[in-house]
Formats: sequence, structure tokens, C-alpha cells
Amino acid sequence: MNSSFFTAAVGAAQQQLRLNVQANNIANVNTYGFKAQKPTFASLMYGNVNGINNQQLPRGSGAKMAMDGTDFSGGAIADTGCAQDYAIIGEGFFGLYDPTSGEVSYTRDGSFSLSEFQRQKRTDDGSEVELDENGQPEMETVYMLSDGMGRFVLNNRGAVTEVTDPEAKQPVGVFDFTNTDGMTRMSENRYMPTGKNGQVRFGTGTVQQGSLEASNTDLAEQITKVIEAQRSFSYNLKMVTTSDELESTVNNLRS
Repeated sequence: MNSSFFTAAVGAAQQQLRLNVQANNIANVNTYGFKAQKPTFASLMYGNVNGINNQQLPRGSGAKMAMDGTDFSGGAIADTGCAQDYAIIGEGFFGLYDPTSGEVSYTRDGSFSLSEFQRQKRTDDGSEVELDENGQPEMETVYMLSDGMGRFVLNNRGAVTEVTDPEAKQPVGVFDFTNTDGMTRMSENRYMPTGKNGQVRFGTGTVQQGSLEASNTDLAEQITKVIEAQRSFSYNLKMVTTSDELESTVNNLRS
């Protein structure tokens, strides 16, 4: 089979992956804190390998989508008027602590809420647990700033944010990394750092209350890229058809 057939087949499959990325960006154009993905392509390894009786066989052809990086550029700031909505002006992320797993993830989506939490009541100096009339630990209700999915927002000391006044601005922390390239995308618009991102540190961005950061997806740009991917997909399929017709012609000549 002519190598052009496989080159075109690989190209069509990779353009389908590119379309998936663009479709996800468009679907999240109105998602607060969303950061658009950027598909990056690279040439496949190509050359010849030794086959049976030292026959030279072609290996690898075409291109593939090597990665889908994230564009962390800032989006527009929208005023919401909600006391516990926050937007980061500048660089950085909000930190989210999951008490069930101990995992800390990061997000730019600052649409937070208050979550009720039960804990043992301690003396004023925090040294002892207070007991009730039955000698059992006395429980108290506290409110934590949460992402609404069971994770607590970290404050500017790296601890969970306890809320005493639901209308007041909370000391929400901003965290950042030396390199944000290659952070792993998680569910609910969150990111997890990898080894290449370095150690977490306090960020330089400032927090604005009563606002949220809009998606940085450029709808016009994404629609243009969708059209490009569709055209490239159709050209690759045409190349597959042409290669198949050439093979059929050669086989007919041999017969």
C-alpha cells in the first residue's frame, strides 16, 4: 500500500482530535475561569527500517497532535455583585483543598459559596476539647469558603478559609508556579501541577471581590480554526480516496 494512504489516514484522525479541542473551547465560551486549549502538532518519526532480507521499509509519516496546551492569558472581568465571588487580577490560581483525599488543586474560577462544617469545639486557647454535660466532645458549626463541590478554598496563609461574616471579603489566597505549562486539566475547571511546574508559591495577582473572570476563549478565532480543521479533514479523506484509486489502477494493470 502506498505510504500516502497511511499519511492521509493519520492526518484525518489527528484533525478529528483537533476538532474535539476546538469544540470543547466553544462549549465553554461562557464558563467562568475557563482557559482555552491550544492543539500543537508535530511531525511523526519517519525513515526506513530493515525488514526481511534487509529490505528497506518505510516507517512513520504525516503529523500528529502532540499536545493540547492551555492558554492561561487573562479573561475579561465581570461584576456579579455576589459577596463570595472572586476574580484574580493578574497571574495565579485559587487553591482548593479536598478534605477526603488531602489533594490540593488549583483553579481560576472564583464562584465560591459557604459550606457548613461540624467540628469539635475547643477552649479559647485551642489547647483542649470542650466537653458537654454528658462528657462527650461538644460540637460547633462553622462555615468554610467552598467551591460547592466539597473542596475548601485556601486563604493567604495556605489554610482553609473560615468565614465569620458572609458579606465580608475573605483573605482568599493566590498561588502560582514558576512554569504553568503542562499542568494537568482536571474536572470542574481545575488544574493539578506536575513536576515540571516547580514548587507552589504565593502569586502576585490580586483578588477582586464581587467579580468573576470570564472565559478567555475567542469565539471568532475558534470558529475559524474549526473551519480550517474541517477543510484539512476533508482534504485528507480525499487523499485516502485518491491513494486507493491509484492502488486499484495498478492492480488492474498487473492483471
